[in-house]
Amino acid sequence: MTNLLNKEFKLAASPLSWFFLAAAGLTLVPGYPILMSAFFVCLGIFFSFQNAREANDVLYTVLLPLPKRAFVRAKFAFTCFFQLLGFVLMAGLTALRMTALSGGSAYAANALMNATPLFLAFVLLIFTAFNVLFLGGFFRTAYKLGMPFLAFAVAAALLLICGEALHFIPALRFFNEPAGARLGLQFALLGIAAAGYALGTALSCRVCMARFERIDL
Repeated sequence: MTNLLNKEFKLAASPLSWFFLAAAGLTLVPGYPILMSAFFVCLGIFFSFQNAREANDVLYTVLLPLPKRAFVRAKFAFTCFFQLLGFVLMAGLTALRMTALSGGSAYAANALMNATPLFLAFVLLIFTAFNVLFLGGFFRTAYKLGMPFLAFAVAAALLLICGEALHFIPALRFFNEPAGARLGLQFALLGIAAAGYALGTALSCRVCMARFERIDL
């Protein structure tokens, strides 16, 4: 498993996967749909899958004396590494925005989603959608990327719209307080999203391993 992960990072990874981690910085931009930062992190991972496909990485890997399931686990571990690294960056910037920057007039007047624990919960939901829809779709063929990514993009757009619309409901306006409000509830929702991410990713990995075993390469 360690050797496969080394191969993923040294041979299959696209530089764009690292570049798009910088999208976490969008968390600090007022007047911008900051959930796009999660989408861009996933887009960076997509480019690594595309890079690996063009290099015939799948065929090369299955010719190694390793079980096919190990390849799937390595791809999921690679994906989760970038997602969790992006999440940590966004969480740090969210904490900065909720504390030292919360009094800024640009954030107080921000009509779009502010960076709060609820924002981080939606980030994890978008990552879960990627792991279920894109990775799940990719491992149906271990080749086709377009339709699985389109399915993920549609799901991400719906989650973004939902996240941006919540605070326009009068009873839920507190979700958009720059410094955070009812943080107990927000952290509970973040915890539920984290559990959903872990469960959804684990189940998707199991399904993908079964699908990949059936593919005749």
